[in-house]
Amino acid sequence: MNGNTQSGVPPAAGPRMLLRRLREIMARPDSAQTRLDQIVVLIAANMVAEVCSVYVAVPGDQVELFATEGLKRSAVHQTRLKLGEGLVGTIAADATPLALSDAQSHPAFAFRPETGEETYHSFLGVPVLHSGRTIGVLVVQNVSPRTYTEDEIEALQITAMVIAETLATGNFGTAPTAAATDHGQKLSLHRLGLSLTDGIALGYAVLHEPRVVVDVIISDDVEYEAGRLNTALAELRLSVDVMLASSDLALGGEHHDVLEAYRMFAHDQSWSGKLEEAVRSGLTAEAAVERVQNEMRARMLRQTNPYLRERFHDLDDLARRLLRHLAGKTTAPAAEDLPEDAIVIARNMGPAELLDYDRSRLRGLIIEDTSLTSHVAIVARALGVAAVGGFEGLADRIEPGDAIIVDGESGEVYIRPDLDVVSAFSDKVRFRARQQAQYAALRKVSSVSREGTPFTLDINSGLLVDLPNLDDSGAAGIGLFRTELQFMIASRFPRFEEQRRHYRAVLDAAGDRPVVFRSLDIGSDKVLPYLRRPQEDNPALGWRALRMALDRPGLLKLQMRALISASAGRHLRVMFPLVADAYEFGEAKALFEQEMARTKTRGGPVPDKVSLGVMIEVPSLLWQLDHLLNDVDFASVGSNDLIQFMFASDRGHPRLSQRYDTLNPSFMRALRKVVEAGERMGVPISLCGEMAGRPLEALALVGLGFRHISMAPASVGPVKAVFLETDFQDIELFMASLLDRPGPTIRPQLVEYAARHGIEV
Repeated sequence: MNGNTQSGVPPAAGPRMLLRRLREIMARPDSAQTRLDQIVVLIAANMVAEVCSVYVAVPGDQVELFATEGLKRSAVHQTRLKLGEGLVGTIAADATPLALSDAQSHPAFAFRPETGEETYHSFLGVPVLHSGRTIGVLVVQNVSPRTYTEDEIEALQITAMVIAETLATGNFGTAPTAAATDHGQKLSLHRLGLSLTDGIALGYAVLHEPRVVVDVIISDDVEYEAGRLNTALAELRLSVDVMLASSDLALGGEHHDVLEAYRMFAHDQSWSGKLEEAVRSGLTAEAAVERVQNEMRARMLRQTNPYLRERFHDLDDLARRLLRHLAGKTTAPAAEDLPEDAIVIARNMGPAELLDYDRSRLRGLIIEDTSLTSHVAIVARALGVAAVGGFEGLADRIEPGDAIIVDGESGEVYIRPDLDVVSAFSDKVRFRARQQAQYAALRKVSSVSREGTPFTLDINSGLLVDLPNLDDSGAAGIGLFRTELQFMIASRFPRFEEQRRHYRAVLDAAGDRPVVFRSLDIGSDKVLPYLRRPQEDNPALGWRALRMALDRPGLLKLQMRALISASAGRHLRVMFPLVADAYEFGEAKALFEQEMARTKTRGGPVPDKVSLGVMIEVPSLLWQLDHLLNDVDFASVGSNDLIQFMFASDRGHPRLSQRYDTLNPSFMRALRKVVEAGERMGVPISLCGEMAGRPLEALALVGLGFRHISMAPASVGPVKAVFLETDFQDIELFMASLLDRPGPTIRPQLVEYAARHGIEV
């Protein structure tokens, strides 16, 4: 096969003959190495190439020469290249084909004298992909310089699809995986990952692998396969529409936006166009789906943009569904027969795939590749499923039916746990249930301390799906609503009406309880892919939050306009983040007042009352408090950023996360300074941040004079229980005695105080 399409021979004719011969070789009862040796001889002859070689990925991020026709046989199992090294290593790293008429002039060329390849000039290599991962590289070479045609590249890629199944299942001498070792000895495993959804689940593993194996790759009738593809696409789109319309998640919330975006991808013409193009090249409909998705999955694994990774997950989900429609299997195999307590484990998962599972049996979810704002995490929260993520390679270590414990509070996973671990977590579940019952009993109890001081506990939120927690927790309101989450899950910048409806829904859900909207806080680790921004060496200290909004006032004006309209007839509370100088708040306030005037001039409805506040999270404000507080209606300390900026310490850095305690005396003095300024200026001061939700730290906060704090919904009950048993005047006197103490923390002294007064922290 030389790829000459002028002869009238269909492009698939050569590959069809080659693949038939490959199938015959793979069906023989020979050793894996013998079959691979025969395969390279067959491909070299079919491609009219002097060399054909197969490199296989091995441990250590390397590829090893496993078989060759044309190079020196003594180099087999001796020649290795690191990912990115040489032409073969470059293909393995980039997962893209490479065709060269003069390989040795390419800057990535790496000479290996033991192979004897110095006489070969032309080079064509393609990645061998399996589940989007490069597991090998297939190469042909020729002595004479030549240009490989598109048909030849296509043919070698199709051949690589067949070899992929062989390498993935043939045990070609690679080192045994940790999974095999673990499975053989049934070792218990404990891993720490990312908490996605609160809750604890004990159950049994169900592997989320709804993958249809593609046996037939080359089609005999292109038009017939194109018809099958179009029919399956139509069925897929209809099934997605029906599923989303009938789901009890169909109404309201960020999960609704996520699922609507998923529906959009099912109808995406670019995706279906790539599939049809692959079918027209001579592939079966199933092979076309596998081919297109393998290439997209390979790009996904190399993508750092979290937004694009989520989009690839959606397409991955749709491709699996399309394969099931082509195979006549319209439900996910794993969803058909779940155990009573199912823990689903997935490498990645689209949001709609989670809806396939029987929610009466689904207890927990473990996903290797995800984030707190991933689409499936948002849907998991809406379902109330304990979920954790961030466990690379974990699915390979689990067998169906393995006992699993998922701790959504800590992000921990226990696989095949020992009996004492199971017993401990069973006790924890029962204790949690009793605690939740006790906290539930406190919802209607007045928020007044032991000696009679009133206090206010709010929740932090950013998702509509969080809002039922207002009732469940008994919180007084929403002390921090993170408006950026709506922007982060959208495929484009939300329009005015979309924002207005969103904010109105939040206010409607809160009823007569107060909601404090934080203006758009993007930048740093919160990336909007549709908003172009410069590369920054230190994004946490860079162009983000209010700085970005003031430089692009159109974004802030549109959001303020939507908030004003949504709050018509109500009390609107807005606070601005990352203010480093008092004049920045003045600029933001002026923009807001312009939008208020604009709305009134046009006869639009406006709020009955407006309160504008500031987040105190940059240390420079500590020396501007009187000037700043003279111009604001309220202020809230953002403790997360304030402590990291005070100590110049990245809170996400693993080596620094435990170095600086939130109960450091100098940090306590800074917080007390803010409280005193608020008292002096008559401005309400609250605090929102992780420390507010930890009972011991919350005890310190009331000792500093805070009477209004905002936290995660699950923390309201525990903190309220502590405050009800605390004498605020006594703890204030005690904290005053600690503020000037030397040392990195006052934690031991606070623990001793709580124990002495019978306060459970």
